[in-house]
Amino acid sequence: MASTPPRSSRHRVHVVSDVHGNARDLARAGEGADALICLGDLVLFLDYADHSRGIFPDLFGEANADRIVELRTARRFEEARAFGAELWGGIEGDRFTAIEKAVRKQYAELFAAFPTPTYATYGNVDMPQLWPEYAGPGVTVLDAQRVEIGGWTFGFVGGGLRTPMRTPYEISDEEYAAKIEAVGEVDVLCTHIPPEVPELVYDTVARRFERGSRALLDAIRRTRPRYSLFGHVHQPLARRMRIGATECVNVGHFARSGRPWALQW
Repeated sequence: MASTPPRSSRHRVHVVSDVHGNARDLARAGEGADALICLGDLVLFLDYADHSRGIFPDLFGEANADRIVELRTARRFEEARAFGAELWGGIEGDRFTAIEKAVRKQYAELFAAFPTPTYATYGNVDMPQLWPEYAGPGVTVLDAQRVEIGGWTFGFVGGGLRTPMRTPYEISDEEYAAKIEAVGEVDVLCTHIPPEVPELVYDTVARRFERGSRALLDAIRRTRPRYSLFGHVHQPLARRMRIGATECVNVGHFARSGRPWALQW
């Protein structure tokens, strides 16, 4: 592990994940902190709590959003894909162009709201290829990389693992494990998805297990960071738990609460 900073030091960072379009609160999320950390999922494609919000209902209406949520929640993914394909067939132009246009509109607002400095990584619904166009000088984008903040080393791994949902930034287990390995030993391990622990990956509202990472869990046990911070699961069975010496914290409530999680040392 990285060395402990001098006892006289006082540092504070605010951590958010799963912003999902909440630019208003994002603009205030860094107040009182030395830095803001964002663990991804800036885009709001479909709000499972309010089906009127997001790119999907903007394109297809709230009734169709109700139906797609119903199918996905019931894990009827093939029916959901068929229903979605039928809806997209009625959109003028190609699907990717329509989604990219909507995402760009959200990114313009969200990246403008980031305070300086912000350290950010991608979520599974993000489009990493667009980030360089919107990340200004005060925003450092990190993936499979480390940065020092206040004498502590923070490691960042973005994206999610492959699922039947087929969200934009899902990668193979092998690629994800390689990114975890590249980060190595750190004080704070920052990822979008949680370690593969049932209490941390089950969403009590969506009523399903999301994908967590076994490689992340193994790295936590092996390298013993002070903290493992993540989001992705919006309403988990457990928001915090200890794995050996590591405090694991889900910070993926920002879209609804508008409040960052604070880390002080």
